Amino acid sequence: MLAGALLALFLAAAPVDEPPLPTVAQSAEIQLKVQRDGSLSVAEAISVPDGGTMDRRVALRVPAPHHRDRVYGVRDVVLEGRGTASVDSGAFTVHLTGGTSIVRYTVDGAVAGNRVTWELAGGWSTELKFLRASFAAPKIPTAVDCLAGPPGSDFPCAAAQIDHAGLTRFSQQNLAAGQRMTATVELPAGTVPANEVLVPAKTIAGAFVLTTPVGWAWAAFGALLLAMAALVWAARRRDADAGEAKKAGLVAANGEFASPEGVLPGHAGVLLHGRPGPADLAATVLDLAVRNYLWVSAEDDGGRRLTRRNPPDEHLTAFERAVYAAVVPDEPVTLAELRRRHVTVPWAELYADVAGRGWLARRPRRLGRAGIRVVFYGGFLTVLPALTVGYAQLGVIVVLTGVAVVAASAALPARRRAGSDVARRLRGVGATLASAKAEELGEPQRELVFSRGLPYALALGELAPWVAAFAGLKTPPPIYWHDGEITPDQAGSFATALAGTFAAARRGRLLDGVGRDTGAHPPAGTPGTAVPS
Repeated sequence: MLAGALLALFLAAAPVDEPPLPTVAQSAEIQLKVQRDGSLSVAEAISVPDGGTMDRRVALRVPAPHHRDRVYGVRDVVLEGRGTASVDSGAFTVHLTGGTSIVRYTVDGAVAGNRVTWELAGGWSTELKFLRASFAAPKIPTAVDCLAGPPGSDFPCAAAQIDHAGLTRFSQQNLAAGQRMTATVELPAGTVPANEVLVPAKTIAGAFVLTTPVGWAWAAFGALLLAMAALVWAARRRDADAGEAKKAGLVAANGEFASPEGVLPGHAGVLLHGRPGPADLAATVLDLAVRNYLWVSAEDDGGRRLTRRNPPDEHLTAFERAVYAAVVPDEPVTLAELRRRHVTVPWAELYADVAGRGWLARRPRRLGRAGIRVVFYGGFLTVLPALTVGYAQLGVIVVLTGVAVVAASAALPARRRAGSDVARRLRGVGATLASAKAEELGEPQRELVFSRGLPYALALGELAPWVAAFAGLKTPPPIYWHDGEITPDQAGSFATALAGTFAAARRGRLLDGVGRDTGAHPPAGTPGTAVPS
């Protein structure tokens, strides 16, 4: 305790930056003092032979463990004597001519934890005959270490010890040109604040070192993942509720036919299952016949023929017009011919119609494409920093963010909230079709309601109960869109045959892209004229 008090008093009063002058040519006397703020004050007295020169270059960025570099800062450089001393290009350089000169400077970054490290000598162009140094700190050191010799060697210095006054002293003789002498002093915990500066090494491995900014970036990425997971979970939970049927029917309060929210039979596959199928195409064709755009007639061999009855008008959506043109291009066509033709329908028009009504989100597709772009940007931002400035993990984070966006876009339901509500109503329509009681309808209503409900029954898989409900009536409703007199059972058989035709000729390709076409769904018309959707 007494020695520590005396040391502190001595350091406060003595001019520690006044080193003793060397008495031997090509030698150095050095004084070091670590300040309370962690900076290291250094004063070096160097003796240069008359007529000679001595040069020193000290790299301020040196390799450290774990693919890092340790960076020192040298400032407040003052030279008393002959020569120059400066800091530039990441190095501390000294050029001295004959005589004795004193170089004073301050080092930042020398304190790592409780250990103070500095290179007392190194990078000299000539041999040092003798070097002596003293180290002072606010508290007496607890340990000392000193290495001398070629860079990377672990030879101990000639002398390194703590004297009775608490000063740490070092000495070394005959230090060859280019050899170094590095001193490390361990102080009691909390003596001075640490100010070590570590940066990633300028190597490929160093570019991927975890640093504070990169750590914050990983934390932000983790928070983003949690937010995306919560968003996907909430959206999927909401969409799962669409599996519950919501009470809905096909007859309005005034007794006329009306589909919920103007939904078409061809919409069922997209809204309920996320993709269309042959049944949706068959239901659309059947709906065009029911609405008097197509005419159905019987062939001699028992087959069916489709003929254009009314031209497409503004009441048809782009998808319905495409189906109209694809199924019956010009001349009448039989179901057998349709089976052989392999009708190709641009399903993109159907997706465009559903999305235009606000039932289907374009967002998942856009998110997926954006995520793929982010992955490529991240790859570029990984390679370029790895070869230049480092921090390549930031590019890795960008890549993983893009992957997460792609995964989220795939996991997000395509249906929007309004689409989920319409899906519930469609399931309600299916339940109504399955439990229909035709006798509760007036005879004037039965003809239109049966035919208009037939495409929905086909699309929703409730064809058999819907047909049975009307076939059991004493006076079954007439089928106005078919040549001759047929029964509801025969109409149901035609619907089944139509679905089988498109299922057998399943070559409709699902085209990417979403347009902006929308279609209205006005009230039903009367038999014999084109009926709006």
